[in-house]
Amino acid sequence: MRVRQIAAVAAAAALALSVAACGSDTEKQEAESKSLVQRAKESGKLVVGIKFDQPALGLKKPDGTYEGFDVDVAKYIAKELGVQESGITFKEARSENRESFLASNQVDLVVATYSITDSRKPKVTFAGPYYVARQDTMVLADNNDITKATDLKGKKLCRAAGSNSWRRVTEPPPDGKLDIDAELVDATGYSDCTAKLESGALDAVTTDDLILAGFASQQKGKFKVINDPFTDEKYGVGVKKGDLETCEAVNKAITKMYSDGTAKTLLEKHFSGTGLKLVTTVPQFEGCA
Repeated sequence: MRVRQIAAVAAAAALALSVAACGSDTEKQEAESKSLVQRAKESGKLVVGIKFDQPALGLKKPDGTYEGFDVDVAKYIAKELGVQESGITFKEARSENRESFLASNQVDLVVATYSITDSRKPKVTFAGPYYVARQDTMVLADNNDITKATDLKGKKLCRAAGSNSWRRVTEPPPDGKLDIDAELVDATGYSDCTAKLESGALDAVTTDDLILAGFASQQKGKFKVINDPFTDEKYGVGVKKGDLETCEAVNKAITKMYSDGTAKTLLEKHFSGTGLKLVTTVPQFEGCA
């Protein structure tokens, strides 16, 4: 009799666990079926991917806080989605893992100098752009050999992991731009590129002018941007592929950010004095496709 009772209790416990598991799976599926906008309003939380090593854009400080234009843009968008700053978790999103982070729900949004490109659109839904930067070139301050982009022929050029900037120099259209034969030097990211430039391991770093201006301003007098831009880089907010409701909500937030003067204030806060001509009118959006 006791054996039967034990078996019955065990069976009941197993059934309860099975029901609980089914319930948790159902809840998970229901949560994942909601747009990020809906989930953010309900939870008051967002995980945002940013760069941790780009001065004036996305930088993690020694005290564990974050600063930069992208950081402030992310905070503004989050607030418009109903999430206060205390509800934001910032996660490092490097160039090579931004798509996978969005696809696997490791981040909700990516605001990390994320250029909108045709090759990325099949994997990511882009809101914005929230700014249109231009690709330029940075060299050591005393370098007089490279004064325009075409001078990069035969020079050692940084190839940052996960970035396409080098392609626009060394490859022809449609993926490239200049089709120049430069010697590529691998680096883990643009902070590594800058360190290699300083040490003499390469001759130049080419990428978005905002990124270069941030590094140049961090170490004044060591580097210079040659001011010979040759592409437009549309910085988008990465959203999980297909979440059009969130994309439209982010576009609405970006429009408001420019119309109320916040964008102008943030751009001047982070880039005034760098010599860059800042654009303070709302960019033309790509559309949430």
